[in-house]
Amino acid sequence: MIGTLVNTAAVIGGGVIGLLLKKRMPERITTIYFQAIGLFTLAIGASMAVEMQHILIVVSSLAIGSLLGEWIDIEQGAERLSNRIKHRFRIGSEKFSEGLVTAFLLFCVGSLTILGTIQEGTGGSPDLLYTKSLMDFFSAILLASAFGVGVALSAVPLFLFQASLTLLAGYAGSFFTEDIILGLTSVGGILLIGLGINILGIQKIRVMNMLPSLVVVALLLWLFG
Repeated sequence: MIGTLVNTAAVIGGGVIGLLLKKRMPERITTIYFQAIGLFTLAIGASMAVEMQHILIVVSSLAIGSLLGEWIDIEQGAERLSNRIKHRFRIGSEKFSEGLVTAFLLFCVGSLTILGTIQEGTGGSPDLLYTKSLMDFFSAILLASAFGVGVALSAVPLFLFQASLTLLAGYAGSFFTEDIILGLTSVGGILLIGLGINILGIQKIRVMNMLPSLVVVALLLWLFG
């Protein structure tokens, strides 16, 4: 679990530094900064999705998962929760929810997250999570300087998510086959492309409601892959 703890600390540290930088940024710099982050998110998503295999399963997973997420309405629930947190702690950031969701998705849907937690959960070295921590540290600086405190607070769901994966890998590491890891990476990349489109203001895509696709693709590949 040490890798996840280091990763969590890296996100908090990077987020705090980003918040300090945010106060000194004029509006025109912030605008182009958002555009750069949007393009960066698109590029990360495309790089993750480019090696896609089992295309029919990936498409089916996105369709089924999106319908499930829309039925549950995860996005509205997340919005209510973030508003409660804003009210409880008197956070004035307008982009709190967007920053929290953007950071969580960027930090948690990549192959390094899956491979790193499996490696550590099955008794291996946390080196992959250390590498991810360094990357997330610098990403958190950029994101927090644009989105605000929500990025630093994304460390909480990040810890819960990665800790759960690490514990799961300890009990069922053989479940995460190469095909399942690739499927999760492909679907995660597509979700990041949608997130990038949101950040750029091209079209509002309810990415949070598509998150069940990650569970669906793992199950379908386990059954039929």
